[in-house]
Amino acid sequence: MRIVDLTRDRVDDTAALLQSAFRGRSDEWPDAAAARRTVDASLDAGNISRVALDDADDVIGWIGAMPSYRGNVWEIHPIVVARERRRTGVGRALIGDVERLVRERGGLTLWAGSDDENGETSLGGADLYDDIAGAIQTIRNLRGHPYEFFLNVGFRIAGVLPDANGPGKPDIFLAKPVVR
Repeated sequence: MRIVDLTRDRVDDTAALLQSAFRGRSDEWPDAAAARRTVDASLDAGNISRVALDDADDVIGWIGAMPSYRGNVWEIHPIVVARERRRTGVGRALIGDVERLVRERGGLTLWAGSDDENGETSLGGADLYDDIAGAIQTIRNLRGHPYEFFLNVGFRIAGVLPDANGPGKPDIFLAKPVVR
């Protein structure tokens, strides 16, 4: 596996990977055109857009990152790995690659939002407003939600936005320092 900058000739394959990986998990990419718009936007100046390629040069993973707070903070949006390549180190390698690039650009923090639109965590379907901090402390993964991947690569839950995607559908915010 190698990780390289996303180029125009790999946009369609990357969009197909994005749409396939999130089918049934998110309404953000309902069709190929929506997925392609996200991939195209990742190529805007100043962003980071990297793909993981297998030995046959097929796209098996993609990560995008966008700067904010004058480049101090970078949002990962999105990260995706082909289903058959998950749990093989591709996602970890993509995070490490972006972390290195963000550090080289003077960034301090990486963050990601990980929606729970389908009740995959104990935060889904709950009224979180009474005790947001308590809900974060007692979060449980009920059905393979990816927030645990982020925890495993050094992120920490930095907050939750209740009802971000509708009633009982929060967005979980995770952050990680790239410089200590």
